[in-house]
Amino acid sequence: MRVFVVVGISLSMLPAGAQSQTSAQPEQIRIARSGAQPPQPAAADHFTGSARVDSAFRASAPARVSGARVLFEPGARTAWHVHPLGQTLIVTAGTGRVQRWGDAIDEIRQGDVVWIPPGQKHWHGAAPNSSMTHIAITEQLDGKTVDWMEKVSDTQYGAPLRGQTSSAVARPRPSQGAIGDFAPKLAQITDDVLYGDIWERPDLSKRDRSLATVSALIALNRPDQLRSHLRIARQNGVTQEELIETITHLAFYAGWPNAVTAIGVAREVFKESR
Repeated sequence: MRVFVVVGISLSMLPAGAQSQTSAQPEQIRIARSGAQPPQPAAADHFTGSARVDSAFRASAPARVSGARVLFEPGARTAWHVHPLGQTLIVTAGTGRVQRWGDAIDEIRQGDVVWIPPGQKHWHGAAPNSSMTHIAITEQLDGKTVDWMEKVSDTQYGAPLRGQTSSAVARPRPSQGAIGDFAPKLAQITDDVLYGDIWERPDLSKRDRSLATVSALIALNRPDQLRSHLRIARQNGVTQEELIETITHLAFYAGWPNAVTAIGVAREVFKESR
């Protein structure tokens, strides 16, 4: 009995930290190796265009920080949304866009760090002709990090950047540069009917229309038209890898020579965008 009393007194005299270490092991450092998590497509309900989450992380309670590395293909962006405790974006590659509701659009580039205050309605994503990757860091409030809202329309996305006028960023109509100087009426009809009506119909996304158009031009062996539509496809969120796979797939249905011609055109187009 005396032995148990002595042991009990000795334990009671240990520092509180020492006593807790005897009953609980400290949490260990965790390392998520690069490539261990396969990239996940970003939720279609909250994104426009092609985007994916390459790695996500979430701290254990009582910490409340979470985040992810998000890769946007050209033209891809988030929907409008709000973070209850704000958000930090660290741009690690490419060129992008960010906009607070009611403000002009700001351009963001590799190395930029963006702070979005709590409760501010905003969106962010890639530039029209460049991909963009950022690390997004947020904090939880009552278990929530974000409230999603409506998607960013093409008109909102195509608005002028801060400090630019509408004329400075106005895009030429698709057919004007190719045939407008020689056949202005044909260019007008093409832009008004094909691009102004057919391409704007909501039954198919522009991304899907680009895939269908590119596939048809490969099958018909139309390299000149394919060149321009590969550029449009990239603007509509189709990745380089997806376009190459489309050409590979078409080789078995449209013929090997057509696929080889298409690969040569694609190589030129992709080299221009680097």
